[in-house]
Amino acid sequence: TCGALGRLLPGAAPFSALALGDCGLSEEGVKLLLHGLCSNTTVKSLDLKGNNLRTVGAEALGKLLSHNKSIRSLTLEWNSLGMWEEGFSFFCQGLGANNVLQRLDLRNNQINHQGAGELAVALTQNASLQELDLRWNNVGLLGGRALLNCLQRNRTLKRLELAGNNVPGDIIKAVEQALNHNQDREMILNKAQSQVHILSKEVLSLKDEKNKQFLDFTDTIDKQKEEKARSERMCSARVTQLQEALDEQHSIMNSLKAKLQMTEAALALSEQKVHDLGELLKAMKQEQTSLAEGHFRELQQQKQEGADREGKLFHDLSAASEKNLLLRNQVDELERKCKAQQDQLFQVKQDLANTTAELKLRAVQAEERLELEKRRFKQSLEDKECLRVKEVDRLTQHFEASEHSMQDRIQRLEAIRTSLEEELSQVKAAALAERGQAEEEFIKARSQARLEEQQRLEHLEEKLRQMTELRDEAQNCFLRQKEMVAEAQAKAKQSSLHADGLRRRLEELQQDLNRKEEEKVTEVNKVKVELQEQIGHLEAERTVQDGLREKIAALERQLKALSSNHREALLDKEGEISLLLEKLRTKEAEISRMREEEAQRASFLQNAIMAYVQGPHLGTHSSRK
Repeated sequence: TCGALGRLLPGAAPFSALALGDCGLSEEGVKLLLHGLCSNTTVKSLDLKGNNLRTVGAEALGKLLSHNKSIRSLTLEWNSLGMWEEGFSFFCQGLGANNVLQRLDLRNNQINHQGAGELAVALTQNASLQELDLRWNNVGLLGGRALLNCLQRNRTLKRLELAGNNVPGDIIKAVEQALNHNQDREMILNKAQSQVHILSKEVLSLKDEKNKQFLDFTDTIDKQKEEKARSERMCSARVTQLQEALDEQHSIMNSLKAKLQMTEAALALSEQKVHDLGELLKAMKQEQTSLAEGHFRELQQQKQEGADREGKLFHDLSAASEKNLLLRNQVDELERKCKAQQDQLFQVKQDLANTTAELKLRAVQAEERLELEKRRFKQSLEDKECLRVKEVDRLTQHFEASEHSMQDRIQRLEAIRTSLEEELSQVKAAALAERGQAEEEFIKARSQARLEEQQRLEHLEEKLRQMTELRDEAQNCFLRQKEMVAEAQAKAKQSSLHADGLRRRLEELQQDLNRKEEEKVTEVNKVKVELQEQIGHLEAERTVQDGLREKIAALERQLKALSSNHREALLDKEGEISLLLEKLRTKEAEISRMREEEAQRASFLQNAIMAYVQGPHLGTHSSRK
């Protein structure tokens, strides 16, 4: 079975753990099994405890360890590997050549101090083993010292069990301290590697963020330009709409004037009709007088003819007198109606004159307000456009300068990081050389070094902050002085009288700028020298990156403030335009209301005139009947 398993194992076995503990395997079977595992790549854990492995098994295990590249854990408890020195030496040679195994269990294998020495030599060559269990063997004092000495060169072993080996307690404590030292060193290395990885990721993320922010900045500028063009188009469209509304108001005024003329003509016609009605009334009065005289003559004739018709004539006379009274009352009512209509016509003329005057004044005021608003809007648009162009140019220049400076600083920091890595490697080599000192002194020195490094880092951080503040102040002064130079040049172009004074001022400003630049360069060089001499860790890059993030955040806040100001200005203009539109709507509502009132008055006058014209004809028809 072991031979068949050994023939099967060189290929890709379908399992990663192989447990053959307490199986009573023979030496030849174990040899075949281990020979098959030499070229296997899938088995990660092998358990051979309690199989009484000796010389042949130890040699086969040494060959397995020197050839196999996949086994991570090997359990050899309750065997006899340490009884024969030659076989165990082969096993130790294979262990020294192996760089994959991480856990080895050698409990109860009768390993003496010579075997422990062989193991110590193998451990000095091995760079992967992390756990070694040697409990219940016979290592002794000499073996314990050999293992302790090998730990000075081995950096990977983290756990070593020596219980039940007659090893003195001080050696066990020294071994534990060495293992703790290895664990601390491993933790420090892992932390340093993680910090380097994190810092590299942060640098890449900062570069990506810068590119994204630059692209966002350009997009926001393009959007602002588009919004400005759209707002200008909207404003021009609204101005044209307002002009059209004014033209409509002018046309409405002309139509009202035409209506006034029509109403005056209608009033003239109504006066002519009143005059005709007065003539008709006079004719009716004459007819009534003639009729009364005829009736009176007929009554006298009838009195002379006979007393029979006297009562009848008296009755007719009374009826005629009643009709006459009725006709007189009607005439009086018509006269009163004519007077009331004349008063109403006079009031209508006065109202029309007042409304025309008010409309003219309102139209003039509206035209003046529109012209003033147009001028103000054009002036504000021009001022805002100039300010926006200046601000965009200044921001682009500042952003380009800051980007160049940031790239330079990133390159300098990369160089500093490489130098720091070299210094770290040198410090590690020195620490490795001086590892044989006493552990208590090492702990004290490490704590003191940590305190000193923290103090140095704090001091350097303060210096960096001061230098960044000085650099920002110098940049601000430089920008202000550039603006002053530009203003001086513009004034020199405008007037030639102050040319000499402005030239002197420019020379002084140039000297100040050169002096400040030289001071800045010297200060930067000093800071570089101090950083190269004193920086011992990579945490300084984190502070620099925090400063970069703060600057980027400040730039974002400036951009947000600019966009908010631009939006507020646009909202203010839109509010003014909406107020103008509301005023126009109120004017249109007043004009429509006045139209309705004029239409109601005209309909009222027409109805009154029609009633007035129809009334007398009815009276004449009734009187004639």
